[in-house]
Amino acid sequence: AVVRWCSCNIFSTQDHAAAAVARDSAAVFAWKGETLEEYWWCTDKMLDWGSAPLDIIVDDGGDATLLIHEGYKAEIQFEKTGAIPDPSTTDNAEMKLVLSTIAAHLKTNPKRWHKIVESCVGVSEETTTGVKRLYEMQKAGELLFPAINVNDSVTKCKFDNLYGCRHSLPDGIMRATDVMIASKVVFVAGFGDVGKGSAMAMKAAGARVIVSEIDPICALQAAMDGFQVAPIEDCVSEADIFITTTGNKDIIMVKHMEKMKNNAI
Repeated sequence: AVVRWCSCNIFSTQDHAAAAVARDSAAVFAWKGETLEEYWWCTDKMLDWGSAPLDIIVDDGGDATLLIHEGYKAEIQFEKTGAIPDPSTTDNAEMKLVLSTIAAHLKTNPKRWHKIVESCVGVSEETTTGVKRLYEMQKAGELLFPAINVNDSVTKCKFDNLYGCRHSLPDGIMRATDVMIASKVVFVAGFGDVGKGSAMAMKAAGARVIVSEIDPICALQAAMDGFQVAPIEDCVSEADIFITTTGNKDIIMVKHMEKMKNNAI
């Protein structure tokens, strides 16, 4: 296959690995520590196949799929009214960049995203967040090509989500902060597969773990596994480390941060 590749977030790329792939097999648009502007520039370049068709997207987080769908909608509006997307209409920093990226192509290539949609056989999506976005598109009748939910494959969610997070979470915290986890109070928002692995890892490292969960079955599982279950409001001033595993936004807000300990993580 002919491959064009970009990162799924600004910090995930290992430069030596990206350089090896670029040398041997694919066009790579990624480096560690991208700015948001550079991240969306890379995503845009990854999707730029010139006159060649794009057949398949392997997405991680749904940003490539989002850019295509937003571009497709903008092209329809541009054809009808001549309107160009205005980044000032949103307060979301990333959506501003998405709209700017789309606007930059409309006058010179007003059917770019339509051509991608026409040739695209489908997309696979690997993350909980990206899958949620796809289901929302499907429910609204806006999904433009078939999508495969890789995240909910049992070999992904029951292994990568659970055991992968159990392995990587304490490693990431210790590398980033050099803090001793033992004796700390750790708050874990969510007790799905990622939350289960995260809570297990923190408990194994000697922390006292508090879990919050809106699903009563998952909350009961947490209690049966020996974890205290409580809403964030009841323990925000007590916890030393906060971990969100919900795949959603607005879990920890400014009002919660104002009540946290000094130097809470």
